[in-house]
Amino acid sequence: MSGVVMKDVIKKYGDVQVIHGIDLEIEDGEFCVFVGPSGCGKSTLLRMVAGLEETTQGTMSIGARDVTSMDPAERGVAMVFQTYALYPHMTVRDNMGFGLKMNGYPKAEIAEKVAEATRILKLEEYLDRKPAALSGGQRQRVSIGRAIVRGPEVFLFDEPLSNLDAELRVEMRVEIARLHKEIGATMIYVTHDQVEAMTLADKIVVLRKGNIEQVGAPLELYRNPDNKFVAGFIGSPAMNFLDGTSTGDAIALDDLDGHYRLPVGLPAEGTQVSMGIRPEHIEIDPAGKTHTVELTEALGGVSFVHLTSETGEKIIVEERGDVRSEEGAQVGMNFPLERAMLFDRKSGARIR
Repeated sequence: MSGVVMKDVIKKYGDVQVIHGIDLEIEDGEFCVFVGPSGCGKSTLLRMVAGLEETTQGTMSIGARDVTSMDPAERGVAMVFQTYALYPHMTVRDNMGFGLKMNGYPKAEIAEKVAEATRILKLEEYLDRKPAALSGGQRQRVSIGRAIVRGPEVFLFDEPLSNLDAELRVEMRVEIARLHKEIGATMIYVTHDQVEAMTLADKIVVLRKGNIEQVGAPLELYRNPDNKFVAGFIGSPAMNFLDGTSTGDAIALDDLDGHYRLPVGLPAEGTQVSMGIRPEHIEIDPAGKTHTVELTEALGGVSFVHLTSETGEKIIVEERGDVRSEEGAQVGMNFPLERAMLFDRKSGARIR
């Protein structure tokens, strides 16, 4: 297996530049997830690793090899797409071994590799079925098995769970995580779903408009984001942001009375800021009158309470326990200042 290194990687379509000088190192055996909103460049970057998109500038290396100008077949990668792309007239066994057959592998070796892949993916009982007789999750497992039999240096996943329903997505996340632990291969996974990113990744790469916003372990990005974009993107429900202004020694918030003295270096007086606080760090104050309960999403052990201020600012609060806030109630909220984060409202940069 091998790691992947990108140095000053740029992608242009004519005069339009969509990837802007990416520098990134993915360690051997690491599970790296590219995450970001639609149009951020994550799938384009993955396809550049695969060789399906030409690298306009910079270098792409897999292991010790510079693969920047290599054809896809020479790179030692296998790609799993959003669509399964299985041959409908072939059995699971034949679908998984077809690529090796076309490359002239001996039948005994193909059978051995297919058997190992089916063991890993628990597909033994489906080997003689055709794709039409499989569920969506089973088809995606066959698609992954087809990649495994090739023995690639790097596995590439392009939103492989997007076509599955919610229950199957959870099941397949577990399958993919288990697969990574068992075979220990380098894996790069693209998704717009930050829950998938948080649960699967060793390393998350947050992309926006063709640039890397931050790279780090899931909990590192959750607890210590570099900017407002990452803070708002990582976490579900998203972080709440309260607009305010620096007074030099405290923060005056637009929708809450009082001055908030955060344990950070505050910017100059008059600087417009946003204070971020996650839903689980806010406590409802039934005696307060600053916000209206618009909606309570009761999910069992936890509820998400949607609050609206007089100016229309939206806040989400996580509630646990047996008591739930009632819709229409007037409430306040409390939160520990050490849990709050501060961002420059203009640049979005974290103020530490």
